[in-house]
Amino acid sequence: MRTTVRRGMAAAAAVTLLAGFGGCVQSQRQEASPGATGATKDTFIFAASSDPVMLDPAMASDGETFRIARQQFEGLLGTKPGTTELDPLLATAWTASPDNTSFTFTLREGVKFSDGTDFNAEAVCANFDRWFNWKGINQSENITYYYGKLMRGYSTGAKAKDALYKNCEAKSATEVTINLNGPFVHFPDAMTLPAFSMQSPTAMKQYNADNTSGTESDPRFSEYATAHPTGTGPFVFDKWERGQQVTLKRNDNYWGDKAKVSTVIVRTISDAKARTQELQAGNIDGYDLVAPADVPTLKNAGFQILQRPAFNILYLGMNQKAKGLSDVKVRQAIAHAIDKDALIKQVMPEGTTAAINFMPDNVTGWTQNVTTYGYDPDKAKALLKEAGQENLTLEFNYPTGVSRPYMPSPEDIYASLKPQLEAVGIKVTPVANKWSPDYLDLIQGGSSHGIHLLGWTGDYNDPDNFIGVFFGGEANEWGFDNPALFTALREARGMSDAAAQKTKYEEINKMISDFVPGVPLTHAPPSLAFGKGVQGYVPSPVQDEVWNAVTITP
Repeated sequence: MRTTVRRGMAAAAAVTLLAGFGGCVQSQRQEASPGATGATKDTFIFAASSDPVMLDPAMASDGETFRIARQQFEGLLGTKPGTTELDPLLATAWTASPDNTSFTFTLREGVKFSDGTDFNAEAVCANFDRWFNWKGINQSENITYYYGKLMRGYSTGAKAKDALYKNCEAKSATEVTINLNGPFVHFPDAMTLPAFSMQSPTAMKQYNADNTSGTESDPRFSEYATAHPTGTGPFVFDKWERGQQVTLKRNDNYWGDKAKVSTVIVRTISDAKARTQELQAGNIDGYDLVAPADVPTLKNAGFQILQRPAFNILYLGMNQKAKGLSDVKVRQAIAHAIDKDALIKQVMPEGTTAAINFMPDNVTGWTQNVTTYGYDPDKAKALLKEAGQENLTLEFNYPTGVSRPYMPSPEDIYASLKPQLEAVGIKVTPVANKWSPDYLDLIQGGSSHGIHLLGWTGDYNDPDNFIGVFFGGEANEWGFDNPALFTALREARGMSDAAAQKTKYEEINKMISDFVPGVPLTHAPPSLAFGKGVQGYVPSPVQDEVWNAVTITP
């Protein structure tokens, strides 16, 4: 997703997990008494870098929406704290058919949505059928990004023939089977994504979650998605003060470990320096995406700095619908113009590494045997001349008012790359947009953009979650049609032999490198900062962080 997500397990461990995932897995969650007493604070205040887009995770792809969603919603499966290893959540056990086209889940008994309605197999099917039957604008890439990318199509529309989802069978209240039209080995891993969280069918119907009453309606801003999100998680929605904060309250009827604090406030503080100052002043308890320059100061003052492993990719994307970018020689020239080492030294956090694939090296399928485009300004100029683009002008899109795990300061990254491009003769026209919702809508919602900064933090341990999400089909962001690449990715995802699949993804990474759809830039380790009294916060490599265990002492 366009933030942090699911990883920590080595590739070998992932293979072992999947090989044995047909067996039952028992939950490690236990009941706990609600709330903390004594000297602990009863409110946890966390600073986010931007507002959520809205509060319905099925229609989100950004980390700030997902951060809040994880407190209110749960999926069939989760991850063990601090890892990417699969863990029971709303499902206590799961099995797969031999061909990985059918998945049966045993559901936890006695769970209710926060509106008091039952979570059961019928509710699971209602959620899957909701996603499958989206129509019109609800199928747009910038609205239902995850479902479209992973499930490939809907019940109607241009991509109906590609739809992976077939149907959902409620065998009993506690047993549900999801049937697919093709194999998907990593389907259980995908069920950990916030976009596939279980939501109350009753609340979604009551508050018109899909908002299909008008052709121009945006379902992300329905009454449900802005004021009545309803899940099974340890916190429930209280209020959203736009541009300021979201307030959540403890769910005292939660089936699992009751939250230690009664209130969670997620404040929107877009400026990284202001977040640091608010922590130092004691006005917040913690924040994500600490600016690299602030880490030493905070450490010296006794604040806690926690790091996530780098499970992400920052890239310079190229929209081939823009003038000049359809020529592979131009794209190669841009790649040769970029000095990744200088970028890292100038603006990226300590521990950042240069990227050569569109995935980190701890994901199955990564390979060093790809075409690389080392920093070579003379080569870049020669390629531009060969392409007849010695006077090329490109729009350079980048977001403002945001920090992302892969992109702590977009403005600084742009400022580092701009002179590198200009040094080889490319004139750069800057186009800056506020991150939410303008920037993602611009890049993913149409073709009016050029080269651009964007990235991804893996959602779970699957190469398809990186390169399949980026390049699995035609997309507004990239503006190209490459049937050979699309077919190769589709075939790779459908393979059930882990070794053969690994080799296939290595070949695909070579294809991508030769095609040069963009420039993979860096992998950066994100940092979090907390006050001295914060306990119980376990950083997740995939940002699967639920705050019911957090306590704060003055």
